[in-house]
Amino acid sequence: MGGRYRRVSLYVSAAVLCAGLASGIGFLGTSVAQTSPAVQQPSEPPAVPVTLAPVTRQDVPVFAEGIGTVQAFQSVLIQARVTGWLDRIDFAEGQDVKRGDLLAEIDPRPYAAALAQAQAKSASDQATLANDEVNMKRDATLALRSFQTQQQVDNDSAAVRVMQAAIQGDAAAVETAALNLSFCRITAPVDGVVGLRLVDVGNLIQAGAGQGIVTITQIQPISVVFTLPQDDLPRVQAAQAAGKPPVVAYAQDDHTRLGDGALVAASNSISTGTGTIMLKATFPNSDRHLWPGQFVNAHLQLSVDRNAVAVPIAAIQHGPDGLYVFVVGGNSTVASRPISIGYQDKTLAVVTKGLNGGEQVVVAGQSRLQDGTKVTSRSAKAAT
Repeated sequence: MGGRYRRVSLYVSAAVLCAGLASGIGFLGTSVAQTSPAVQQPSEPPAVPVTLAPVTRQDVPVFAEGIGTVQAFQSVLIQARVTGWLDRIDFAEGQDVKRGDLLAEIDPRPYAAALAQAQAKSASDQATLANDEVNMKRDATLALRSFQTQQQVDNDSAAVRVMQAAIQGDAAAVETAALNLSFCRITAPVDGVVGLRLVDVGNLIQAGAGQGIVTITQIQPISVVFTLPQDDLPRVQAAQAAGKPPVVAYAQDDHTRLGDGALVAASNSISTGTGTIMLKATFPNSDRHLWPGQFVNAHLQLSVDRNAVAVPIAAIQHGPDGLYVFVVGGNSTVASRPISIGYQDKTLAVVTKGLNGGEQVVVAGQSRLQDGTKVTSRSAKAAT
């Protein structure tokens, strides 16, 4: 009895176990069926973000660029014209002065005394002349009555002429003394800016010794002297024949604009050592951004390329077969297009072949592009 009970229990346990296994397998099958992913279809690559700019037709100024130095329009070393002790300095270093402004004064007393002496001598000689003229008239009257000799009349006439000559010399001496006295006041010969004082009050100033008191530089207007390669000379001459070519001065970074002027002249010879020609331009310099001795980049406008096809420099790519740009088509896909360029500056290039104007070209984001790439874009400014 007991053995049969154990066999029944084993059969029941086996049946329960089989039922559990079947239930688990069904559950797993259902879960796997529910979580298996659907078959994915291949998707289109996302559009590449780029920046676009239009290709324009415009008048493009053509410039030649050279390195130059700013020079004062006029520079004057102020020196004394008479010798004497420096009594007074009447300027502040770096001060603006006008023509005729007092700069310094030399002790005038010796020259005032010399003027007074010359004037006294002139007065004395004029009195002597007056007396000689009276004597000549009296002796001439007496000679008509035979009371005086003709020799005495002739002597009187000679004495008058001598004194007349002496008075002319006196006038010259007075003028010289007055001029020397005026030279004691040293005034500015030009408008400009005074530099640093070269001598102090109390020093003896020697005329003609090359001893300067101060330097005045005229900076409004001001000049820029720069050089260009000799190959540019024909175009420079053609531009001069049409008028005064504009010149723009930039700082050493070649971006900061310092002033606008005009070409004045080209040198009369080419440097055999460097193969360059020197040119001079004048600038109004009303804002004083240009200063003597300053190094600048000078851009001389030689001509204007009328109705040229202009493209931003950033759009131009360099490939094994030459230059090209990415042009955007109507379906927002790009295609590379070979181009040829002529004149170019830091912002734009003139396209001589490959573009007609009106196209949209990529100016940023080219590294991810190839023919047929779809793009999404934002616009940039046109080339100017």
